[in-house]
Amino acid sequence: MNNEFFEAFDQFEQENNIDPQELIETIKAGLLQAIKKEYPTSDNISVEINPETHKFDVKILKEVVEGEPENPGNQINIDAAYNISKRAKVGGVVEIKVNPAKFGRVAAQNAKQNIKHRIKDFEREKLIAQYQDKVYECVPAVVQKVEPATLNAVLTIDKNEVYLVRNEQIPGEVLKAGDIIQVYVVGIANPDKKPSIKISRTHREFVKRLFEREIPEIADGTVEIKGISRVAGVRSKIAVASKDENVDAVGACIGPKKSRISSIVAELNGEKIDVIPYSDEPAEFIGRALAPSEVLDVMISEKEGVRECRVIVPENQLSLAIGNKGQNAKLAAGLTGFKIDIVSESAAKDLPPIDADEKQDVIIED
Repeated sequence: MNNEFFEAFDQFEQENNIDPQELIETIKAGLLQAIKKEYPTSDNISVEINPETHKFDVKILKEVVEGEPENPGNQINIDAAYNISKRAKVGGVVEIKVNPAKFGRVAAQNAKQNIKHRIKDFEREKLIAQYQDKVYECVPAVVQKVEPATLNAVLTIDKNEVYLVRNEQIPGEVLKAGDIIQVYVVGIANPDKKPSIKISRTHREFVKRLFEREIPEIADGTVEIKGISRVAGVRSKIAVASKDENVDAVGACIGPKKSRISSIVAELNGEKIDVIPYSDEPAEFIGRALAPSEVLDVMISEKEGVRECRVIVPENQLSLAIGNKGQNAKLAAGLTGFKIDIVSESAAKDLPPIDADEKQDVIIED
């Protein structure tokens, strides 16, 4: 029995990368609970597990007394003790060996369940500790398989299997076993019960982390990301500003011959990215955010906490400014925080003036 036990012990320790001492304490706790159910009146129970010597002993310790024991669970008569150990004496202690195989069916099942429960707790704590510093970060993952029915992908991150569900994958991308991809760790779900790692490739922060990884000027703080707006798989807009007048924020993000931005676009499965120079002037920032459309004028009205504006564009730029299914306008609104009404130059003449607290002509810099 001991050999089988320690073979299983070694295998479990290696497969789960568990500290052997912690595993021993977990098994001992489960056995003690089972023994206590079998011997409820015994208070002194010893469990010794030594993987190096393959020693596995379970004993009940009883005080040797003269005459009839008042507490049979913890005391033993000298005559009975002498049959167990010839060195027994009154006032001493004898060790009564217990065979774990004789605990009984119920006791053994209780021990098994308790050990499984405590090991699950250990695995939960290990998983949380392993990923705690990865939350809100971008990490590499290997695609193991894609389930045909759901298209959910099973990934491996640090030897752990993690699900990337279909709606967290970039629309249009086709993942295959063996692909190495980047994912954003959104958080840890059910940390107190059965934890799982929530990952995404559609989260807007995923784009931010890719820029931080690929652009040294962002990583060292020279260039700051001021905002991101994203429709995953279609387009992202990212506003950047430089803290060094000698560093062009947009140029740093694009890179020589678009080398830096191209690697990010490739990771995003061809998703278009507009890098916008940030401005503290709202009208100017709104105009830039509507790129690649040309903007003639931006009129801003701020009333009762509602940030709204009207943007006037040339006739031939209206559809470009609005974008397919309104996506360009929505992205610009998400980036700037303004509700944007886009009208053509001719249509603007027939509209009543906006109640503007401020009206500015906008100059869009190349």
